[in-house]
Amino acid sequence: MGLDDRKLAVLRAIVEDYVATQEPVGSKALVERHQLGVSPATVRNDMAVLEEEGYIRQPHTSAGRVPTDRGYRLFVDRLSRVKPLSPAERRAIERFLVGAVDLDDVVHRTVRLLAQLTRQVAVVQYPSLARSKVRHLELVPISTTRLMVVMIADTGRVEQRLVEMPGPIPAEDVTHLRRLVNEKLVGSRLSDTPPLVQALVDESTPQLRPAMATLSTVLLETLVERHEERIALAGTANLTRGGLLDFQGSLRPILEALEEEVVLLKLIGETEPSTTRVLIGDENEIDNLRAASVVSTGYGPGSTIVGGLGVLGPTRMDYPGNIAMVRAVARYVGELLAQN
Repeated sequence: MGLDDRKLAVLRAIVEDYVATQEPVGSKALVERHQLGVSPATVRNDMAVLEEEGYIRQPHTSAGRVPTDRGYRLFVDRLSRVKPLSPAERRAIERFLVGAVDLDDVVHRTVRLLAQLTRQVAVVQYPSLARSKVRHLELVPISTTRLMVVMIADTGRVEQRLVEMPGPIPAEDVTHLRRLVNEKLVGSRLSDTPPLVQALVDESTPQLRPAMATLSTVLLETLVERHEERIALAGTANLTRGGLLDFQGSLRPILEALEEEVVLLKLIGETEPSTTRVLIGDENEIDNLRAASVVSTGYGPGSTIVGGLGVLGPTRMDYPGNIAMVRAVARYVGELLAQN
């Protein structure tokens, strides 16, 4: 890389000033605003080296420079320090999330909070059923031959299915079935349940076997089949807050990408546990997002990751602040899911 500490300090100053002012940064402004300890001529030489190495560029024929994607990447990897949250910010997060009444409320509060705190587009994935465990299974008689199966996951997600039984089923048999399925399945990961469901059929008494066989088909549909992953989005209007250089002058490709749930899931739903992922500009595989950056992380109760959340905005974003906010909100949501 070959950049000494002084040139790295110049690059850090350029990134911080450009993020704050939305204006290309000149050497005179850097010397005035930062304690670099060198003359404007030396700063100009350092800027020339940084430009030659591809860390900054000149957007038009002015004296100012702006960071490139490569410059932002070096800043994020080596030069930025994650901003600690203030006590007021921590209290605001806790107050906002602690009043949630159910899973939908948690997700919608979270996505609104992230958008407000970061002034970016916020994206939150609902807890994925593929990563969830069974908390409870309820069988509700609708008529003498029809039951409703209600599956409650440990993340608060609820799935419902109707099942038409092969014949009239007495109330005591419904009670017996309810006890058997809960004893066998509660606490299991949804992805691990198929052999357990089959065992329920194999172990049933001759009297209950027809009902259990019918019920097992619906249980497999409820527990295992591919479920639609859901996404919540907020803060799209924040995209309009930027300067002329953000998004290369056009918001349309970004807005089109944000309409595709599969794109959003790819951005935030593949985060590894205990990591914060930062994708900058061309690092995004999705063409329409090559002018944007994404900060994302996973969340869930304890060490279990059940979904992803993050923010999307221009490459000219406050990376240290956004990383801190995304991590903090994910931690609070995980604690909330663990408590409930």
